[in-house]
Amino acid sequence: MSDAINALKLVALDKEGLAVISAHVQDSCVAPADLTWLPKQKRFVCGAMRYDWAAAKSGRHERVFAALRFDRVLKVSHLGLADREQPRRLLAVRFEKIDAPSGMVLLTFADGAAIRLDVECLEGELRDIGPRKPAEACPGHSLTTADAV
Repeated sequence: MSDAINALKLVALDKEGLAVISAHVQDSCVAPADLTWLPKQKRFVCGAMRYDWAAAKSGRHERVFAALRFDRVLKVSHLGLADREQPRRLLAVRFEKIDAPSGMVLLTFADGAAIRLDVECLEGELRDIGPRKPAEACPGHSLTTADAV
């Protein structure tokens, strides 16, 4: 099958939709250099080598470069991301309402690092944008630099 046929594109406008995206990005390898905050556009983008859980069910262990994008972002804060070289393993993405429809999107990583996005409302998208590559390590194992490529 071609990469275009297997390309994933999901949109989240509520907590349940974001839970689906979170399941698909679980164990993605994220290089901190692929985290981008565009304040004038109110946009935050996270590039990641996403482990393709759907392909794994059919015996293919692959990663694909994907973009996780959030719009209507007012503020970005983080904890534990001082090392801009070390790849991280994304565990989950969740949304907490504060004053509906506004709230915060939380991206949590295996090493305890976290990113908080204060948003006007939840508006997110996950889209596969790169070629597929064989996964060099199974999710849940130690992260190596090779996993991030």
